[in-house]
Amino acid sequence: MRKPLIMGNWKMYKTVPEAVRLVKQLKVMLADTVDVEIAVCPPFTALQAVGEVIKGSALKLGAQNLFWEKEGAYTGEISPEMLTDIGVDYCIIGHSERRAYFHETDADVNRKVKAALAAGLGVVMCVGETLEQRRAGLTQRVVEEQVTNGLAGLEVSQADKLVIAYEPVWAIGTGENATGQDAAEVIAMIRRVAAGIVGEEIAAEMRILYGGSVKPGNIKEFMAQPEIDGALVGGASLDASSFAQIVRYN
Repeated sequence: MRKPLIMGNWKMYKTVPEAVRLVKQLKVMLADTVDVEIAVCPPFTALQAVGEVIKGSALKLGAQNLFWEKEGAYTGEISPEMLTDIGVDYCIIGHSERRAYFHETDADVNRKVKAALAAGLGVVMCVGETLEQRRAGLTQRVVEEQVTNGLAGLEVSQADKLVIAYEPVWAIGTGENATGQDAAEVIAMIRRVAAGIVGEEIAAEMRILYGGSVKPGNIKEFMAQPEIDGALVGGASLDASSFAQIVRYN
C-alpha cells in the first residue's frame, strides 16, 4: 500500500524567522497525523533552522534543488552531501521553474536524480507539459520523454527512494488545475513508463504525486483517484491552516 505524501514547496518565500514560525504552527496542527507522510521544503537559508524545529516530529525536511557533484569549485551550488549533513530527507529535482528559468535539461535532471539517490536522499522528480504542448496534443510525448530521460541509467536498487510529481506547467501558480481524472490518466502513463525502466513491481510501489494549484478545495478530487499518491503543494503550503487542511483531506 502506497502511503500518501503531501509536500509543501515554499519556493523563494520565508525568511528564517518566518519559516520557523510556520513550521512550529504545522508541527502543532499536524501532530496527530499518521496516515499521510508530510514534508516541507523551505529555502536553503532556512533548512537547518526548520530541521531543528521538526526533530522528533512526523514532519520530513526537503530541499528545493541540489547540484550533482559532491564538492568542488561550483560557486553558489549545494551538494547532496551538504543536504544529508543537516538532516534533509528529500530533494525536489527538475521543477518546471528550474527548467524554465535556469534552463535545466532532462540530462541535468538525470544527473541530479542519480547523485541525490546515491547520497541517500529521497527524490521528488518533477515532470509536466506546458500549455502550448498541451494544446498541441503533446502531453503524453513530452511527459514520457521527461520520465525516460530523467530516469536513464538509474539503478533499480535506488528506485525505492524515488517519487515522481506530475506538474502540468500551465497549472502552476495560475489558479488553473487539471481535473482529477486528467491527472490520473497522465500519472497512470507515468507509472507504465517507469515500469519499463525499474520494473513493474517497483513501479507499482512508487509514489506519484500531482502538483499544480493544489488547494484545500480541490485536494479531495485528486486524492480520490487511486493512481494519485499525494500532492506537491506550492502557494497553499505557505499558510499553515491551508496546508494543514490539505494534509487532512480525508
